Amino acid sequence: MTAIVDFLNTVLWGYVLVYGLLAVGIFFTWRTGFVQFRHFGEFFRVIASSRSTSSSGISPFQALTISLASRVGTGNLAGVAVAIYLGGPGAIFWMWMVALVGMATAYAESSLAQLYKTRNAEEQYRGGPAFYMHKGVGSKAMGYAFSVALILSFGLIFSAVQANSISVALETAFEVPRIVTGLIVAGLAGVVIFGGIKSIARVAEKVVPAMAGLYILVALYVVVVNITEVPGVLGMIVANAFGFEEAAGGFAGGIMVALLNGVKRGLFSNEAGMGSAPNIAAVAVPEPHHPSSQGLVQGLGVFIDTLVICTATALMILLSGVVDYSEGAPTGMALTQIALDSHIGAFGPWFVGLAIFFFAFTSILGNYSYAENAMEFLGLGNRTALLILKAIVIAMVLWGSLQAVTTVFNFADASMAVMATINLVAILILSKTVFKLTKDYFGQRKSGQEPIFRASEYPELGDGIDRTIWNRDVAAERE
Repeated sequence: MTAIVDFLNTVLWGYVLVYGLLAVGIFFTWRTGFVQFRHFGEFFRVIASSRSTSSSGISPFQALTISLASRVGTGNLAGVAVAIYLGGPGAIFWMWMVALVGMATAYAESSLAQLYKTRNAEEQYRGGPAFYMHKGVGSKAMGYAFSVALILSFGLIFSAVQANSISVALETAFEVPRIVTGLIVAGLAGVVIFGGIKSIARVAEKVVPAMAGLYILVALYVVVVNITEVPGVLGMIVANAFGFEEAAGGFAGGIMVALLNGVKRGLFSNEAGMGSAPNIAAVAVPEPHHPSSQGLVQGLGVFIDTLVICTATALMILLSGVVDYSEGAPTGMALTQIALDSHIGAFGPWFVGLAIFFFAFTSILGNYSYAENAMEFLGLGNRTALLILKAIVIAMVLWGSLQAVTTVFNFADASMAVMATINLVAILILSKTVFKLTKDYFGQRKSGQEPIFRASEYPELGDGIDRTIWNRDVAAERE
């Protein structure tokens, strides 16, 4: 099994996804008219107009914070450090590039998820890639395969990985025994998860902005204190990305080493094209009442995750001058903690420990919300099945706090690669629908109207969409 998993990871991550995700991102960037550049202000406008939830779904702002809860975690603190250690400072440049084109991919997949959403037995919105694979592509088998891969990776294994990051960070910073951390995290996660997706939304919309804001403030302090060195660091990132300059400290990798590590870490962090965030995008009540508005919201999530938070981590690490590229030198979370220690003293490792606690904890909550959507597609959205899933997730959190999760993480990588590959095929098949939605949305905006989706103008979709959702009076969605 280990050999099979390693082979899948080598092929899918080494070739298919690194180049495939970039190519798909460039394709959607071009065909949507460079939506993330020409209409950058609209990404913020749709959040500024976000209102309260309805009885059927959550607000766009809550959907953004839940997706950020899942995105912002280990990859933003430890993953950035690993990218720099393995790929040099230039890896950060390629993380930026994959995020910029990834905004278009995230826009496409979440617009489709919103378009093809349905209501469950409790009249709650549910949707995601599995639903548009079934209703849009016409392949229920793709939806089943995607859902199983998502539940295994995001729903279960990544919960253990995030819990492991929390326990290691708190043990390093505060000498808290792992079993104590595991019990606390499992207990807190249980309280929120057993409350359902709306409970997760209420927690995420408060915790995520507060912790992200505090983290960015610390990064700004570091940048201001070292402002004279910032231009040199930014220049080093760009020069190293193209192999023009070796990093101080001995890194001697070339352009491909920087590119591959930057792309891999960037994709792992922002999840654009993975098919994860669309699961929560489908649960939102869009404002404006058009599928593209939720695509814009999730595109903004990619920007915040990588261009803002990952960049903050990278600058704090590179400005510290503590990176050691020799074999066996500190990397990952340890490198980030050492860097903060050099900037703000003993409080640095403590702050990283607290940051990873909140970032990784909210990732567990966000990942569970994705799994619940997948369970709905598999016909396992009943109370008993979800109760079992919740119990397993809590058990995985406790287990992950105590165990080394390297092997199981490799399995999660393979599972995530499978779901991403299936999702990329699906959104390419449905790309014409994305382009029509985009033209429709911005055409209405250009004429001075608030965009509204009119199902009657999309006869080609047939019975693939729930027209009762889109034909209802918009005011009813704001009850």
